[in-house]
Amino acid sequence: MNRQLLPSSFASKAFQHPFFRSLHDEIDRAFDRFTEGSMLDTPLIKADVTPALDVSETDDAIEITAEIPGVKESDLDVSVTGNTLVLKGEKSTESERSEKNYHLIERQYGSFRRQVPLGFAPDDKDIKATFADGVLTLNIKKPAEIAATTKKIKIAHA
Repeated sequence: MNRQLLPSSFASKAFQHPFFRSLHDEIDRAFDRFTEGSMLDTPLIKADVTPALDVSETDDAIEITAEIPGVKESDLDVSVTGNTLVLKGEKSTESERSEKNYHLIERQYGSFRRQVPLGFAPDDKDIKATFADGVLTLNIKKPAEIAATTKKIKIAHA
C-alpha cells in the first residue's frame, strides 16, 4: 500500500512497528533475489535451447555451424525444404544434487527450430554433415550454375 495514501500519523507509527518493518524487509529481499537473476538463472526457468549459428560462404560452398550442447544426435533433424535449410531438435537434461539439508532434482527440456535461407536448392549429395561434442557442422556445396554466376562488383572510391 502506498504510504502517501495513509494519514501521516498512522503511516509513521505503523511502518515503525517491528512486524511491519520485518515484513517490508522480507518483501524487499524477495524482490531483490528475483531481479538480481539468481532465480532467473536456474535451469528450471532458463530453458532457451535455440542453437547459436555461424554461417560463412565461399565461392563454391556455404558452411553452417550450430552449437547445440546437450542435444543427442538422435534428437536432431536436419532437412532441406526448397531453398531453406531446417534444423529441428529437442534437448532434455536432468541433474540431481544431494546436500546435507536438501535434495534437488532439476530438469531442462525444450525444442527448437531454425531455418536458414540458402538462395538455392542443393542436391542431397552436396550436403555433408558432422556432429561432434555438441557442434553440428554442415558444408553445403553450391550448384555449379550458382557458383559460376557469382560476379564481384568493384567499388570505386568517392
